Amino acid sequence: MEFSLSPEQRELVDAARTFARDHIAPNYRLRDQQGRLDRPTLRRMGDLGLFGIELPEAVGGLGQSCLTAGLVVEALCGDDLNIGYITITASLLGQILTAFGQPQVVKPWIEGMLRGELIPAIALTEPGGGSDAANLKLKARRDGDSYVINGEKTSISMAGQADFAVVFARTGSTESRAKGISSFLIPLDTPGITRTEFDDHGTRSVGRGSLFFDEVRIPAELRLGEENQAFSQVMAGFDYSRALLGILCLGVARLSLDAAWQYTRQRFTFGKALTEYQGVTFPLAEAETHWSGARLLCLQTLWLKDQGLPHTAEAAMCKWWGPKLAYDIVNTCLLTHGHGGYSKEMPFEQRLRDLLGLQIGDGTAQIMKMVIARQKTRD
Repeated sequence: MEFSLSPEQRELVDAARTFARDHIAPNYRLRDQQGRLDRPTLRRMGDLGLFGIELPEAVGGLGQSCLTAGLVVEALCGDDLNIGYITITASLLGQILTAFGQPQVVKPWIEGMLRGELIPAIALTEPGGGSDAANLKLKARRDGDSYVINGEKTSISMAGQADFAVVFARTGSTESRAKGISSFLIPLDTPGITRTEFDDHGTRSVGRGSLFFDEVRIPAELRLGEENQAFSQVMAGFDYSRALLGILCLGVARLSLDAAWQYTRQRFTFGKALTEYQGVTFPLAEAETHWSGARLLCLQTLWLKDQGLPHTAEAAMCKWWGPKLAYDIVNTCLLTHGHGGYSKEMPFEQRLRDLLGLQIGDGTAQIMKMVIARQKTRD
């Protein structure tokens, strides 16, 4: 197996890491306080080609591998996983729109998203169906060359800020469950759409909220793929985003570990550096070991996707293990810093709040373990 980076990969990763240090890290706390992503930063990212780098050049991407995209997410977003969440959403929706949208219809939306000018959202969850993703009630009724949409989506990341969303709606009977679902690209300034926002514990700059659809009429050309086929067509794309979410969280853990090791070298107590105390260094050594294993799993999963090989179970492993492990590691690093680590002047408490949200969103650990078990027990 080859573990070295190509010159092109190294250039992209270095550019992402430099941008994170200079433009993302300084405003991590401010974005949390304001509860908003700052669009100028997103536009700068777009100018550097840091959104959707795995997408075809024809739609504004860089045509890179999914593995390369994961390395860039890791380097770019460890300083603020909220930026990472929108980066991953752009990758996921970019693939969905490219694969299933009418090219002349979706191209302006993809290009605007990759330039950092349009914020995307994915609207799947409903009040009665979180983990049961196929239990959808939002209804899309065909009316000539249009669809009329009624219902509610809830717990939608970026609901208050997004310019458009890929929305999953029921176009078939309720009894048909997954076989009766279609997806649509919907501009969120369409008449009949209203929004509310939640007051969340973490990931505040991304935010969550509800979207309400009251007789919302959209052109039929905004449907993605075949009617009633969205669940099977699109859900496979979540394997990719789950691997990216895993490596995103591990990027946060990496920065925390680096800070903790540095602190142990600089902090003296009872006449010795903290590095002299196994009670301090052993928890960090264990964290390094687990971090290395989880990161390799994420990279393997992205490699499998690039090869066109099955990776559903591996992606589910990335999604449940990455956020939980990163949370545990950051907690260890906070404790290593003692009373100073507990202060808001250091990033650990905010990182913990943000990481906790990703143990829930986009599939809980319990659901991921069900996915793994289902894959491993198939004949």
